Amino acid sequence: MHPAIRFSMPRSYVTDRERQAIGSCNGKVMIMFSDRSSRFLALWFPHLPTDRLKRENPGRAHTDQHLIVVDKLANALRLTAVDENAAKAGLYKGMALTDARAQFEKLDIAFASPRKDAFLLEKLADWCDRYTPLVALDEPHGLLLDLTGCIHLFGNESQLVQDIHKRLQCNGMIVRTALASNPAAARALARHSPGGIIDRNDETRRLYALPLISLDIEENHLAGLKRAGLRSVGDIDVLPRAALTARFGANLVSRLDALFGRQDEPITPRRIVPVCMVERRMAEPLIAMESVEHVLLSLSDELFRRLQQRVEGAREIEASFFRADGNVRRISIQTGRPITETKPMFRLLKERLSTLSDPLDAGYGFDIIRLAAVRVEQSQAIQKSLDDRVQETEEINTLVDRLSIRLGNSRVLRPLPVDTHIPERAVSLEPAASARQDMAFERTPEHNPGNPPERPIRLFQPPERIDATFEVPDAAPARFTWRRVQHIITLAEGPERIAPEWWREHAGALTRDYYRLEDNRGRRFWVFREGLYERGDPTPRWFLHGIFA
Repeated sequence: MHPAIRFSMPRSYVTDRERQAIGSCNGKVMIMFSDRSSRFLALWFPHLPTDRLKRENPGRAHTDQHLIVVDKLANALRLTAVDENAAKAGLYKGMALTDARAQFEKLDIAFASPRKDAFLLEKLADWCDRYTPLVALDEPHGLLLDLTGCIHLFGNESQLVQDIHKRLQCNGMIVRTALASNPAAARALARHSPGGIIDRNDETRRLYALPLISLDIEENHLAGLKRAGLRSVGDIDVLPRAALTARFGANLVSRLDALFGRQDEPITPRRIVPVCMVERRMAEPLIAMESVEHVLLSLSDELFRRLQQRVEGAREIEASFFRADGNVRRISIQTGRPITETKPMFRLLKERLSTLSDPLDAGYGFDIIRLAAVRVEQSQAIQKSLDDRVQETEEINTLVDRLSIRLGNSRVLRPLPVDTHIPERAVSLEPAASARQDMAFERTPEHNPGNPPERPIRLFQPPERIDATFEVPDAAPARFTWRRVQHIITLAEGPERIAPEWWREHAGALTRDYYRLEDNRGRRFWVFREGLYERGDPTPRWFLHGIFA
């Protein structure tokens, strides 16, 4: 059976014309976010630290000892995590280690490692990208997935949740999930109830039964609610809002509104949502790299077909490889110009794969391969000229892209103009692959190529100090000494006065007067005097800022 291709884009990019065009692709291309009803899935890993330890040392999963994680809290060793068996035996978070040892003679004790726990949660979030590109971290030890418009790609809600549980269980992770209409409700139901798939008609009843701790409010307010005889969310939601706000603050009412969907509380995805995305799910994992390249080539054709319909080209493309064992590898390429064809992109992708310090390893095989256009620009059709200038420009751009792939984006730079009069700040160096193509130097009438240049070819950074002989107050130097060599001036032009940027400079910044000088040997220099005599500045100093040849 030929695996299907999936195409996705954010909601705001899908037009009616695109819906009709995509709908005529024999079912091989599907749009995400087509369902307007929101559905959010919360994943909570109640025993993530102990699950991590068992994954690192499988022998710990087959012993009679209770596995606990301890850390020093309030000058005492206390339990910060327990495994499932220890929790059933009565051990709990926050319990003193001495009390735990008094109850059980043999305990498997490990010290907490929040950094390793966070790394595992990041890997789990990467793995969840196979279900939706909108994945957010939900500390502690949780994830939030926006499945709006994605569920039909996996059959139905039940099949999707079962697939997540099955895959995580095979990898030794205990998880509790809740699928609800908003992220706050899904999170609360996953952490403070048995979870499950919450029907929209039954969601209010399930939320009313939640304990007060599910509101995530301050401890003093929680204690005050309990003293008032309130025990569940339903007991609070029926009370007048004004009284709740006056007694417990606006945060309590805000949490209630978020829980019941009366207030929008969007999640923050950890990755940029791609503009266009195509992927292929394999019936059997792919191991041979020749087959992987064939799939990438097919996905590239589909991706650029969609971009050409939108009159856009890709500036950044990301290839994602989901392995059968749960590992995810992402490879990104950036280009200095919008790419609209498969051939140049595929050549750059192969170049990137060949230069990886850590080669792409299929392991047990890739079951999903995805290609996404992360950053795009409007593309323009370029008419071929009678000479070879257009072809030369394309060849230079291709060379820049290949060098950026081989050497790294930070090592291939392109100068870009900056809106400032300060010479040393007038140009900035940006990575050539990420620089905008429409940024160009504007030429004023005085800067025409036929006129003498007003700025030198080479600038010194910082400017070099010189000793100059000149007439006070504002005459050009008659001679100056630079690097122990004296230069006698025969021609001078100026001054060109440049004031400091008062909104950026410190209080002691001085005005500069620039001069273009030529000595008796024909060498031309660009010098400036820092400070003005007529303003009573301290003794002005002279600097050489650049040379013209």
